[in-house]
Amino acid sequence: MRSGLTPSEFSVTDVSGSAERLIACLRKLSSVAVAWSGGVDSAVVAKAAVLALGDRAIAVTALSPSLAESERRTAQSEARAIGIRHVEIYTSEFEREEYRRNFGDRCFFCKDTLYALMAARMEDLQVQCLVNGANVDDLGDHRPGMQAAEQYNVRNPLIEEGFNKAMVRELARYWKLSVADKPASPCLSSRIAYGIEVTEERVRRVELAEACLREVIGVQEFRVRYEADDLARIEVPLTELSRFVDQAVREAVVKQFLDLGFRNVTLDLQGFRSGSHNAALVELT
Repeated sequence: MRSGLTPSEFSVTDVSGSAERLIACLRKLSSVAVAWSGGVDSAVVAKAAVLALGDRAIAVTALSPSLAESERRTAQSEARAIGIRHVEIYTSEFEREEYRRNFGDRCFFCKDTLYALMAARMEDLQVQCLVNGANVDDLGDHRPGMQAAEQYNVRNPLIEEGFNKAMVRELARYWKLSVADKPASPCLSSRIAYGIEVTEERVRRVELAEACLREVIGVQEFRVRYEADDLARIEVPLTELSRFVDQAVREAVVKQFLDLGFRNVTLDLQGFRSGSHNAALVELT
């Protein structure tokens, strides 16, 4: 693995040279299927794969209740823009008790389900290798899904070439990808606190609650966390907290959340924190 540059160091390097390095990494592979979420990381890998391999690169999106419809549409449109063949496969992680119980290893069973399906279809898809969009910043986070990737020999080209998130976004801007500044959007199941069963009803409730929040206050980076006893905990950037002082905004949000089935609605005064549920992660047995 190459050592990653800091954002300031990367900003003064030849971005085109970094792009060529990633393309060269993928060119060593005969054909690839990119695990495709439509986010900036997988978009950069997919773009490099197309430039390296042409029609020997495809993008594969897992369809399940944990994927918001808005994210599916983004994945579809970005795949068309990049020019990569896009395949959607339905996954069945919600049928696995290990996934639904929502312990700290939930993500492993999600990725295990996806990679098993992708591996089983490699011959049909005419690809020799599976790749994903993990970057070096992911190495320091709680990522059980990366263990599943190892089991299925999934390659991590961004990690192999030492790209962190800031560098990935620079490449996305260089290639003029529409998702270059798209906020991270983990699956809907990640909004549900560990130990609370993941169900289709709950992830759908979260999806509709976030759509409501997006419409009412127009914020782009936020989370609706599903806590015990059907409590919704809203995380927005600190600069947006004052929006909820407005009575009309507050009442509209509360009404719609209660109509969706939440019993209580709270605003987290600590503001938006990516992966905040992980901070309270304990060993659940």
